[in-house]
Order: sequence, then structure tokens, then C-alpha cells
Amino acid sequence: MEKKLIYDIGDRPKFGQMLIFALQQLLAILAATIAVPTIIKLPTQIPAAILGAGIGTLVYQLFTRFKSPVFLGSSFAFLSSLGVALAYGYCGIILGSIVAGLVYVIIALVIHFTGTAWVDKLMPPVIIGPTVALIGLSLAVNAMGDLVKSNSSEKFGGYNLVALLCGLVAFFVIVICSTQKKKQMPRLIPFILGIVAGYAVAAIFTLIGHIADLDYLMIINFQPVVDNFVDADGAFRGISSIIDYPRFALIGAVKELISGNVSPEVLAANENAGLLNAGGIVEVIVAFLPVALVVFAEHIADHKNLSSIIDRDLIQEPGLKRTLLGDGVGSIAGTVFGICPNTTYGESVGCVAITRNASIATITTAAVMCMVLSFIKPIMVVLQTIPSCVMGGVCLTLYGFIAVSGLKMFKDLDLNDNKNLFVVAAILISGIGGLSIQIPYGFAADGSVADVIKVTSIATALILGIVTNAILSKVEKSGKKDDEV
Repeated sequence: MEKKLIYDIGDRPKFGQMLIFALQQLLAILAATIAVPTIIKLPTQIPAAILGAGIGTLVYQLFTRFKSPVFLGSSFAFLSSLGVALAYGYCGIILGSIVAGLVYVIIALVIHFTGTAWVDKLMPPVIIGPTVALIGLSLAVNAMGDLVKSNSSEKFGGYNLVALLCGLVAFFVIVICSTQKKKQMPRLIPFILGIVAGYAVAAIFTLIGHIADLDYLMIINFQPVVDNFVDADGAFRGISSIIDYPRFALIGAVKELISGNVSPEVLAANENAGLLNAGGIVEVIVAFLPVALVVFAEHIADHKNLSSIIDRDLIQEPGLKRTLLGDGVGSIAGTVFGICPNTTYGESVGCVAITRNASIATITTAAVMCMVLSFIKPIMVVLQTIPSCVMGGVCLTLYGFIAVSGLKMFKDLDLNDNKNLFVVAAILISGIGGLSIQIPYGFAADGSVADVIKVTSIATALILGIVTNAILSKVEKSGKKDDEV
């Protein structure tokens, strides 16, 4: 029988290998981590997001005693909440992350005094399994959208066949490297090899496109690399194009407090942004609090999934209270010295599962690597030129593995039991269908809804599953009592 893990939690690969493995972890989480600041219209904060991911991961590792091999990155769950916070500048973003982190800290304290039995009862395998599967399935649309996207795809209806080819090259290199039995090294770094292969093919097509003046073949946009070194007049930008520090949230908040004005990049993202005031404090708390409560359940799902992969129950050791503290405090640190609240990444879990490398040393090295690279401008720029289609091919494997990991948890469920069947159905159908809870908290003068707190479809599906399971459990107990009478 083949060994489940090539590198276990306590194993330490050779230094050179570890750098390569760490780079692979970084690449696995890169697309999602840099996507969040881009979506909230702060693309200049991409280096800060990467720095924050590294710091947040180190904090998480410290709290979990270096026993949980997962990376933290920018959380998509808080996108709508960040939109609210951005209206109050960097101070609003920091306040929101503190609120979200304190929710985890409070729950960790409750678990410290009451244990985890109530958590297991609230979220048994019949809920965790489909939720993990849903995390992978719900990301499929984004991955497949990226898979057919090129630098010029908007000119051609958003679809590019050449981009699809480049993405599939990355995908097939990854799956071939992961499944071949002859050499161990390709099985440990399939994502690096896949990205390099996809990027190389994309670069060839882009070169041909420039020579033939065919936009359709221009898969990669190299202009950011040029702009990093020279300005519009062709003059060298100086040392800042080589080494530059990330403008993380704390720096922006201090500048806002000193100047009495929100930062220019915040105004560019939201022209109506203003300084944080009493009303804004309430608004930000209301925006972050309910989302944080629901993301707690996703935290459990991620750690249950990771536990099944590494054959260790992380809920027991290092313990749920420690993983929650690490996630919560790490999220706060990742925002203050980054830009976005962090969370444990399914992409990182998928990377551990596919490569069978659970070495904590690899995760820690990846965190330090993020922190160092965030200051090296050319590397940041080059990483940002990795085309969406290539990352789509990578995500096809990662998201698929997450979904299948959840489905594997079904093996111990009796789906002939209608109770289990309806709980699973409620989670999968509502989640895949995109059902979300939108709580209005602001109204326009004409009575229409102006602002809402949006709970993500995964979180909504999870809530529906928990409620369905609780109701059907009550019905089941009531039926048993009647039978006894």
C-alpha cells in the first residue's frame, strides 16, 4: 500500500526543495489572494495582500503550534463587507477585520470552557460533507470563466480558444505529473510545472500575435512589466521599480488620521468615501459581524477536510480553539499589515492533498517567501502577468479536488434515509443555485433598498443545512417517542 503522505507534518525537505515546494504553495493561493484587492478596486494593494497573507499564515502557525499545514489568504466571504468598510477608508477596513477576528476569538473562548461536542452536534458529517463539496463546486464557474480568458478576450466576446488551449496545457501537465509513478519530484511540484508549461505556450502565442498583429493570439499582457521600469516618457523609474514597500492598511489609516482625508486610492475606488465616524462604526460592525459568524462554519469544514487528507484530527489536536484563534488573530494581523481579512484557503488544502506534502516547514517557508517577495517589485509584477487561463487550468484541479474530497465524506452516510437526503439536497441545490441571504440596512429616499449585508451562497447553504438537520432531528425524535407510546 502506497504511503499516504510523502512529507508528513513534522518532515523537513532539503532546503532547495523546500524553496520550490513553498513557491508552489504561493502560486496555488496567488490568484485568489490578489483577486480580492482587485475586486474592491484597490489593485495597487496587491503586494500588501501578499504580505498580509504571509503574516497571517505565520500568526496562524504560531497559535496552532505548527501542527496544521494550511495557508491563509484574502477571504472572498468578506467582499460585500469590505465594500461597506471601504466607504470609511483604511480605518473602516481595519475596524471590520478586528470585528471579524474577535468573533473567532470569542467562539474559541466558548469552546475552551464548553468543549467541542456542541460543534459536532451542530455540524455533523451530513452537513460538513456537502459543504466541503459545495466550496469546490461553487468556485467552478470562476475557474471555467478564467480558463477561456486572455488579455484581449473582451474584444472577442469574452471567449478565446487559444486561451483555453493554454489553460488545458497547464491542466494536463499537472494531472500527468501528479499521477505518474516513475519520478517523485514532478509529483511534488505539479503546479509549478503546469504553470510554467501553460505560461510558455501562452508566451509563444503572444509573441506570434505581436509579430502577426493578431490581438486574438495575445494571451499575456506584458505591459505592466514595462511600466514598472519606465514611465510614459521612457525614463527609468529608479530604485522603487526594484525594491518597494507594500502600502498596507495600517500605513493608510495613519495617513488618514494625520491628514484628515481618506487616501487617494480609496477615493478612486469610492468617490463618496469619507473618514470613519460614529455612524460608520455601527455600519461596519453590522456588515462584518453576521458574515464572520457564518465563516466560522466554513473554517470547520476546511479543517475537517484537511484532517481527512493528513489522517490527523485537527479539531482535537491542535484543537479547534487554537485553529480559530490562529485564523481570527491571523486575519486581523493580515489586514493591519496587509489589506484584506484572511481565512484558511481551500486552494492550499488542495495543494497539500494533490502533492501529498503536508510539511509545516513548507507552509512556513511559503509565508516568509510571501513577505519577502512583496517587497521585490519585478517579481510581484511578473507574477501578476500569469494569464487567467493558466490559473484557470490550475484551479480546475484544485477546486475539483476540494469538491471530490467533500463527496468522499458521503461514503459513511446513508442516503436512503430521507433525513440525510434532504439535508444534503438543501445544501447542494441552494448553494449551486446561488441562493444568498441579503439583509437590507440602508434605504433611499424613495423607499428602495440602498445597502444590503450579503451572506455568501456557501454560508447561506450551510445555514439552511443546519436548520433543516435540526428540524428533521426534532421530527425524528418525536416520531420515536410516539412509537414507544
